[in-house]
Amino acid sequence: MKIPLTLLFTVSTLTLSTAARAEDMERKMIQNPNDWVIATGDYANTRYSKLAQINEKNVGKLTPVWSFSTGVLRGHEGSPLVVGDVMYVHTPFPNNVFALDLNNEGKILWKYEPKQDPNVIPVMCCDTVNRGLSYADGKIFLNQADTTLVALDAKTGKVDWSVKNGDPKIGETGTSAPMPVKDKVLVGISGGEFGVRCRMTAYDIKTGKLAWKAYSEGPDAELLMDAQKTTELGKPIGVDSSTKTWKGDQWKQGGGCTWGWISYDPDLNMIYYGSGNPSTWNPKQRPGDNKWSMTIFARDPDDGMAKWVYQMTPHDQWDYDGINEMPLVDQKIDGKERKLLVHFDRNGFAYTLDRTNGELLVAEKYDPAVNWATKVDMDKNSPTYGRPEVVAKYSTEANGEDVNSKGICPAALGTKDEQPSAFSPKTGLFYVPTNHVCMDYEPFRVSYTPGQPYVGATLSMFPAPGGSNMGNFIAWDATKGKIVWSDPEQFSVWSGALATAGDVVFYGTLEGYLKAVDAKSGKELYKYKTPSGIIGNVMTYEHKGRQYVAVLSGVGGWAGIGLAAGLTDPHAGLGAVGGYAALSNYTSLGGTLTVFALPE
Repeated sequence: MKIPLTLLFTVSTLTLSTAARAEDMERKMIQNPNDWVIATGDYANTRYSKLAQINEKNVGKLTPVWSFSTGVLRGHEGSPLVVGDVMYVHTPFPNNVFALDLNNEGKILWKYEPKQDPNVIPVMCCDTVNRGLSYADGKIFLNQADTTLVALDAKTGKVDWSVKNGDPKIGETGTSAPMPVKDKVLVGISGGEFGVRCRMTAYDIKTGKLAWKAYSEGPDAELLMDAQKTTELGKPIGVDSSTKTWKGDQWKQGGGCTWGWISYDPDLNMIYYGSGNPSTWNPKQRPGDNKWSMTIFARDPDDGMAKWVYQMTPHDQWDYDGINEMPLVDQKIDGKERKLLVHFDRNGFAYTLDRTNGELLVAEKYDPAVNWATKVDMDKNSPTYGRPEVVAKYSTEANGEDVNSKGICPAALGTKDEQPSAFSPKTGLFYVPTNHVCMDYEPFRVSYTPGQPYVGATLSMFPAPGGSNMGNFIAWDATKGKIVWSDPEQFSVWSGALATAGDVVFYGTLEGYLKAVDAKSGKELYKYKTPSGIIGNVMTYEHKGRQYVAVLSGVGGWAGIGLAAGLTDPHAGLGAVGGYAALSNYTSLGGTLTVFALPE
């Protein structure tokens, strides 16, 4: 049968225009400050709200107005969503989801309770956390611990589609928040401590059909990299850029996991995310730069092809995963307006890059205690341009042999882990929750067995020298690479920050306090102790003309794994149990959403 070309053209045009309208609608929803429709708050990962009803002058009057118990213990990371009159709340394993009616005192409209094999729990590194949900196309997207990506009907909670993204039997798990981009939903994978070969995967947002898959290490074709078109620091990466930096076929258990946050620039049509540590933690067993672990990736969301990459910690010896958020902002550097990507890496350096091409503009320590490297080489004519200058004393390998190193700063959990920063366009500053923690590191030889830990190191953690505080909440100038102000905290600041147009910045503490500080000075304006330690991300929304601030409390995560899992061996939890032993004197397990507002 012959079909007129005009009809084909009309159908094709209609399909494209429908997709474009859907994308435009999603962008408008994300830009509406009354809602919070994706886990990152916005595509740019700035976690900034234009709401200003709560401001630096009245925030001291904030009060809790309602709360909700999730019924689940362990660590509550991430934040709820608000879409119109409905709030969506998630939990750690077993990853229940609740839809709450904001018009009816938080009445439960529906709940989703997945049936997952509890055998996934032992292969979840650093607690059974989940970093949140996202909304698009009338669906709520959930990345379950067992790697099942689920699309739930936002009105009913019924499963629209689901797809298995990995295999827990070999250590693959799901902890990251899905990110909807155009007609796809992107999701990463966890499992670096089990020798998983990790990747970023895109699925069709309507059907769940696989669209593309991009590995972090391996042959170019499986990395979705072009040897001549994909660049690092302005130069083509060349053929076999990954495999030739591993010994033999070690890349097959290479790690490079993608359990962090994803950013998207609609104008450039590029997504950005980071990869984690190479496996094993023992560097002696994997000579070479181990590309592309510890790397920032910039990719085309349509086909997954990599535009540029930048490896921050070649041949990682300390577990400095590069998965932290990549906020996208436009600011002036040296008088020139630039499209920037800012990244606060686990390794203690804050990087500012031109997100159009990956040019490295700034790389400075955002905690003075960082000592494993003196600086990042910024000389573009140097053969080591862009690489950190490692201090031999703090290396965990010397002359091809294991070295038991002491006093390394930061510890493996980094100067900052996944807890996301916030940016205010009003001040031009980033607000960063940090860890002020160091470690002793003892590597040992380990053999790979699918589904078994593939770590190869014993750690001890302790506060950085010069004080007893294990954390700071800082304001950072990314154009200069300077700390503007710093508020010390007794424990690591493991919650995500929120900046608002009211010149207030919110964050939570491991003891359980929600805190509000002045965006310009860092002065504490308000605090309230919630039922459990906070490792969740603070969010805000407006309903019926009233602004609310909400946060999940429920101690856990890597820093709180001792409490969450009942561990007492100081070396357990990859060294965190001993370092955070005193936390049990201040808080206990719980899972509660607390919502705040000004008095009516």
